[in-house]
Amino acid sequence: MMVAMSIPMSPEYLLYYLPLLAGVSLVLAATRHERPDLIIRQAISHGVWFTVFMLVAAALLYVATRFI
Repeated sequence: MMVAMSIPMSPEYLLYYLPLLAGVSLVLAATRHERPDLIIRQAISHGVWFTVFMLVAAALLYVATRFI
């Protein structure tokens, strides 16, 4: 029987994700648009896309370590 490895991590580390996500999304959107309304809309879109991508990657890694 294989036991999945667990990396001890404090939940406070996840608090770094929100400012990092906001900064990266805003910079990426600001390099493509000049109007503030488009920057905000594009930054929200990038933030959602990045978050979904990270969740899918985490789920795949979990499945890979748990069942393979």
